[in-house]
Formats: sequence, C-alpha cells, structure tokens
Amino acid sequence: MNILIINAGSSSIKFEVLRMPDEKVVCSGMVERIGSDDAILKYRSDTFEIEEVDAIATHNEALQKIVGFLLDPQRGSIKNFQEIDAIGHRVVHGGDSFSATTLITEKVKAEILEYSALAPLHNPHNLEGIKVAEKLFPKAKQVAVFDTAFHQTMPVTARKYALPDTFFTEHQIKVYGFHGTSHKYVSEKAKSYLGNTSSKIISIHLGNGCSMTAVVNGKSRDHSMGFAPSNGLIMGSRSGDIDHSIIFYLINTLGYTPEQVNTLLTKKSGMLGLTGFTDLRDIQAGAENGDLGCQLALDMNAYRIKKYIGAYTAAMNGLDAVVFTAGIGENSATIRKMVCTDMDYLGITLDDYKNEIRSTAFREINTETSKVKILVIPTNEELEIAKQVFSLVT
Repeated sequence: MNILIINAGSSSIKFEVLRMPDEKVVCSGMVERIGSDDAILKYRSDTFEIEEVDAIATHNEALQKIVGFLLDPQRGSIKNFQEIDAIGHRVVHGGDSFSATTLITEKVKAEILEYSALAPLHNPHNLEGIKVAEKLFPKAKQVAVFDTAFHQTMPVTARKYALPDTFFTEHQIKVYGFHGTSHKYVSEKAKSYLGNTSSKIISIHLGNGCSMTAVVNGKSRDHSMGFAPSNGLIMGSRSGDIDHSIIFYLINTLGYTPEQVNTLLTKKSGMLGLTGFTDLRDIQAGAENGDLGCQLALDMNAYRIKKYIGAYTAAMNGLDAVVFTAGIGENSATIRKMVCTDMDYLGITLDDYKNEIRSTAFREINTETSKVKILVIPTNEELEIAKQVFSLVT
C-alpha cells in the first residue's frame, strides 16, 4: 500500500510517500518559507534529488508544486493518481471531537474548520491540504491524524484552567496540547533507548512552532501549549506566554480590536516581532554579525525553554532525558548549548564537541558524567502518521 503523507505547518509543508507495511520511503521532501519570495522546495527519491528556490505565496500553491513533482514523467515517483491508496493528513486541532485517527468525511471537515478559530495558523492549511488531495486523488482514502490526540492522557490538574467549572464541562475550555505526533514519536524512541521500565522525559519540539511535553512512562503528563497552539515557548511569529492583562490593555487603552490583537499575538510577535525574522537561521546570522536585537531574542528563547525544563522536572519529580527535535532542535547547536548551559543543578551537562557535530542521526550529546541524557532525535511525524493510517484502513 502506498500512503502519501501531507504534513502542513504554519509556514511549511512536509510530504512523503511510504510503502506500507515495510515502511519503505518512495520519495520525500518539503516546502519551506511559504509566503515568501525565496521559498525552498526540496524533493528526493531513490533516483532523483532537487532543491529549488522560488516565490510560493500560499499553501495551495505549494501543494500543487508537490503533486507536480510526484507525477512528473521524468522525475516523479508515481505514474498516476491511482498508485496512491491512502493519504494521511496531519491536523493540528481536533478539540474534544477527535481523540484518535479517523477517516475524513464532510462532517470531519466541518469540525476541522470549526476548530480553525483555535488554530488559525494551522487548521485552515490542514483543511486546504485535504480539499486539494480529494480533488487530485479521488480514489484514495483520506485520513486525519490529530496533534491533540497524544495529550489525552494529561491529568485534569494539568488540563483544567482556574475558571468557573462550566467553562470546562460545558464549553470544553481546557489544555489540548499540540505537536502530539512528534512528541509521541521521539519520546517513544527515547524511552526505548533508555531501556527503563519507568522513564521521565522532556520532549522539546523546536520549529516555527515550538512546544514542550513532560512524558512519564510514555504518556503525556503536561504540555506547554494549551487551548490553542499559541502559548508557552517563544515561536516564529507567536508570542508564547504573556500576561492576559496585556490583551485588555491593547483593546481598552490602545484601541486594538480583538481581531487585531489575535493577529498581533499569532502572526506579528515571537521572533518576528523581536527581530524582523521568523527563520532562526537568519536570527543566528544576525547575532553572529553583532545584531543585539537578534542576540537578545535568542537569549529570551533559551531562557523560556529553561524555565519549562525546571517546571516539568518538578512536576515529574525527576528527569531521565531531555530530547531536542524538529528543525531547530535537530539543527541548531547554538540553541541547544544556550538551553543546556548552567543546568548542572538538574544534572544536565552538555558535551560541546558532540553538540557541534552535524548529523541527521539519533545521537547523545551529554557528557559521560551527566546524570540526565541529552538526546537529539530527528522527528519522523510522517512515519508515525503512516503507521496510524495503515492501521486504520487495513
């Protein structure tokens, strides 16, 4: 069975065709920096590899380019649409409606649209991917895999906000958690590596969107994002944690509308608001060239992550491993060093030499004497999605 995975993020789309159940990657790639004039399209198969830079304005346009590569007579990996048996779509917010992988119906699409208000940078793009795929691959089974599903195990003490009870019971206002497919995949890899019957792991997913999860014995215990994927860590264009009084000040004193506040906090803040850049590579380059604003943004980013490590270590009453994953977590030695510096009290000691080695492999970057393992684990959301899709449709 050939399964196409479409993983749409806030500014990127990853794609992969896997032959299941042997987990053979037929082809893979991604489009980065969607919405810019220098978007990057990468495509790789057993016989062909290409990287292009082009203006790609929307996720729809990016999807069309991806399908064009898949079906290209000379460079493509599939001959026709019928060779794709199922398509797995990453969907960020499933609310209380979806706690497991599900076949996509009109009702499912309507609910994904409904939850777009809670995940405005993701659910609309996820839904766009579904609609495009339905038109291009009408015979394939369309399946949704929800980021929120992994976090269903969080206890009520972590999920419930200190609001009147009716908001929790009647309006389902609670912590849902996100990046669940990634956190599930890397924490399972870490748990297996540790070989412990019990484990306490902090998974740190750092990309354009960033989040952290406290994972106890393979189950999500707490998570940095909440009702929507906007709070917690400082992100590409999202502010992360702020005092909610700021929202009322913006509206009542500075004259912002609620919609303007939402746009400010989700699309104009974070690293973009601090530096003018959303891509960490640009920010690191700026800091290296003496840009004090870029350096401060990096310092703030690392400081926020360190605070969550301390909080989650306390919540779990211990820590066996810290896992860095996703684009920034896997590739930025700078951020990993900044996060792990002066963490000796918690038993976290980084090996600078190991940290600087560039690799796409699972690796350990702590010193021999470190009480806590520091692991870099490449996430593979596409494989995790493919496994769940295959299990559902067979």
